[in-house]
Amino acid sequence: MSVLAHIFEAAGIATVVLSSVREVAQKVAPPRALHCEFPLGRPLGIPNDVEFQMDVLRRAFALLTEPSGPILVDHPVVIEADEQPVSCAIPPRFDASLPPCVDEARGIKKAYIRALERRGVTSVGRSIGADEVPSALAVLHAIANGQDWTTAEIPGGNIMSLCHDIRTYYEEAALELIDGPAPGGRAMENWFFEKTEAGATVLKARTAMRDAGAKFPVWFYMAPGNR
Repeated sequence: MSVLAHIFEAAGIATVVLSSVREVAQKVAPPRALHCEFPLGRPLGIPNDVEFQMDVLRRAFALLTEPSGPILVDHPVVIEADEQPVSCAIPPRFDASLPPCVDEARGIKKAYIRALERRGVTSVGRSIGADEVPSALAVLHAIANGQDWTTAEIPGGNIMSLCHDIRTYYEEAALELIDGPAPGGRAMENWFFEKTEAGATVLKARTAMRDAGAKFPVWFYMAPGNR
């Protein structure tokens, strides 16, 4: 974004950058930047905290009044990333005849619906809708357990987007199952991949596809690179 800022400015469009990595902003030197020492993926800081988010935006837009640049200002609040998996109770198994990940996804559906009703918006939908998450996990479960991924009927046709929708479905549901403020992004990531059947299934299917010769990056971006 810092590089794009120079391009927009050259076209006569004033810009403000919300910086997440200070070293990048220092090196690229966009005309105006507010550095926010927040967890990556949360440029406005605290989820669901409208007052805090508005403060970030007010400080950013205030830089438009500066007569010249480059200007790099730090937001006064530092938010440390929380990497401990969130404490989130998954509903108990209901149908033991189903793969654990499928039964689990069905079990958290009510929590997902509550989250959708409360927020009025969802980020699920790149490839599949929320109703398709259990069947999508059934496909991944089959791949993880030996089915040829090239012949599997992958919902939506894009396995990377599919895995993103599954994880988003889980994380939005989890916000209705935990107490206290919204956790950091890495805490949610760790919970999904380390504590849920769905996360374990995604990782196992990813490994199976890699070992079966799937081309990079088809399998790689089914989960974060550090996984």
